[in-house]
Parts: sequence; C-alpha cells; structure tokens
Amino acid sequence: IVGKWGTRYGANLRKRAKKMEITQHAKHFCHFCGKYSFKRTAAGIWNCKPCGKTQAGGCWSLHTPSSTTVRATIRRLREAQEV
Repeated sequence: IVGKWGTRYGANLRKRAKKMEITQHAKHFCHFCGKYSFKRTAAGIWNCKPCGKTQAGGCWSLHTPSSTTVRATIRRLREAQEV
C-alpha cells in the first residue's frame, strides 16, 4: 500500500500512512442492518449500500477514539441514572 513512496519519508511515517489507508479502504460494521458494508465515500462521510444509511464519522475510520470515549461515558451515565 505504501510502496508507492519507495524509501522516502521515513519508515514510521509510512507505517502510519499504511494503517490509515487500510482502515479507510476497509468495510466497517453497520449497526443499522448488521452487515460489514460501511464504506468511506468522502472525508468523514460513510455510506452503507444495503440499507442506504449515511453517517458522519472520522476521516480515516468510522469511529474515532474520542467518539468511542463519549459513547461509553454517555452509556455509563444513563446506567447510573436508571439505578
């Protein structure tokens, strides 16, 4: 994937770029229809073809680390309110 850059830019930067490119081209899980079909259509825009849902997410991955933290915090606070 990063062979297009040859020996330029350093190994660590090429490894980071490879990780980003793999996640952005991979299919991600759709919570609406239950299939691995979310594909990146543009920077931060993810689309599921089978169910037609479009979702905003991270630029290179569907869920950013901060959004995962926020989701967990909201779930924890909801559970605390119910108790």
